[in-house]
Amino acid sequence: MKFAVESLAIGSMEMMTMVRPEDIGSLTDFNRNTKAHLKRLRRTGRPELLTVNGKAEVVVQSAGAYERLIKMLDKLKRIREENA
Repeated sequence: MKFAVESLAIGSMEMMTMVRPEDIGSLTDFNRNTKAHLKRLRRTGRPELLTVNGKAEVVVQSAGAYERLIKMLDKLKRIREENA
């Protein structure tokens, strides 16, 4: 999926550093091997970037990882409000 990684880099170098090549896959493969992808999502806790025709299309993550992300954002918002 080198092409997908390079297409992300064009839009944002910051995004490039956040997405590991092993966390990029095609939507077609996700549909064909859903159980394996869900197992990896739960095991690693990292989101997976899914591509369509080599372009980033959607990000999926486990419910636990999403919940942790929301809690972290809420905490950061509270800190920001306290320091404003």
